[in-house]
Amino acid sequence: MMLDTNALSAWAEGDVALLRVLPKDRLWHLPVVVLGEFLYGIRRSRERPKLDRWIDAVKASCALVVVDEDTADHYATLREELRAAATPIPENDIWIAALCRQHHLPLASRDAHFDHVRGLKRVTW
Repeated sequence: MMLDTNALSAWAEGDVALLRVLPKDRLWHLPVVVLGEFLYGIRRSRERPKLDRWIDAVKASCALVVVDEDTADHYATLREELRAAATPIPENDIWIAALCRQHHLPLASRDAHFDHVRGLKRVTW
């Protein structure tokens, strides 16, 4: 299961509904794009020391998924598909969706615009 930024935020907040939909016996995947978005949020937070410790523990327990040349190919294909269908989504979310398609993983997210991405299964809570 790949985690979107809102899933990571829900996890940080202790949202038990999210934890019920995440597979318990599998490794959770953290896209580097999501990590960057979350780190940006931490830098703006009043709870930065606490969240810095929390995200360090998360990084140790999740598989960090990085963007590579294959991801770039998936991104280009996906962005063209979304343009042709007139269903744009935010730029960072195209990268997240490209990583999901590349690695054949569902995405835990509350963002319905991911439903426009062909071949991507979105899991919500």
